[in-house]
Amino acid sequence: MGKRIVIALGGNALGRNLPEQMAAVKNTAKAIVDLIEEGNTVAVVHGNGPQVGMINTAMTTLSREDPTHPMAPMSVCTAMSQGYIGYDLQNALREELLDRGLRRGVATILTQVEVDADDPAFQNPSKPIGAFMTEAEAEEMRRRGNAVMEDAGRGWRRCVASPLPKSIVELDTIRTLLDAGQVVIACGGGGIPVYPSGGNHLKGAGAVIDKDFAAALLAQSLSADALIILTAVEKVAVNFGKSDQRWLDHMTPAEARAFAAEGQFAPGSMLPKVLSAVKFAESRPGRTALITLLEKARAGIAGQTGTSVSA
Repeated sequence: MGKRIVIALGGNALGRNLPEQMAAVKNTAKAIVDLIEEGNTVAVVHGNGPQVGMINTAMTTLSREDPTHPMAPMSVCTAMSQGYIGYDLQNALREELLDRGLRRGVATILTQVEVDADDPAFQNPSKPIGAFMTEAEAEEMRRRGNAVMEDAGRGWRRCVASPLPKSIVELDTIRTLLDAGQVVIACGGGGIPVYPSGGNHLKGAGAVIDKDFAAALLAQSLSADALIILTAVEKVAVNFGKSDQRWLDHMTPAEARAFAAEGQFAPGSMLPKVLSAVKFAESRPGRTALITLLEKARAGIAGQTGTSVSA
């Protein structure tokens, strides 16, 4: 019997710009359809770090050149990224499904995710977005009043607040589509961050939600059997990059938390993936999270590779 799986796609699955994205989603679709072909029901959550930064930069440039165009809030930039990433991804998935003789609907759901307006994250921007910069470029960005951070040894990037997700506004719609056997792309870029603002109104927040945390919440909310976090490495490692580096096949939630407390996982890279995997694995007995390469997704779900997190 097939499983209900939530997949979190890392940036390597989408490329860094429009041409790269159009090429990358074709390989991404093959890996996802491999799982669908085996009878699994799949919901897909994708990141948007480079894309939302690109959109924000473009909209900011436009407003400076033409003051009649107001600055676009970060929540609007996230919505834009959901639309255009979803467009490429759902078309690639549809094509791959039909090429294999599988008739499944694919839909992108513009998804709002509620956050706490008083989340401490708003006082400590930590989520990298946009392109990598040199240190000199980062200093100029900081001089203009934007927060910047060094991202896991790869360079400098602008950063914004990253509050924790509380609930998924369009959850019932996502569940209905999955129950009908559809493939759903949801919570793109971690979802559009919103918070209640009087009555039934939801106000957009100037933040970006980590897509791995959003995927874990979606997986829990949908009573998924598995959460697969796809990234740039086949397995999680401790002492990464050192002479005593060790790849991990499995971690219990307690072991993962201990490694995290030791500082084994980079905050802008592996840490949110591991903590999201732990959150899902702990949410109900029998649940398993997997962290692995995009190309190894099918082998990973079969228990042949990747790092699994379960009690």
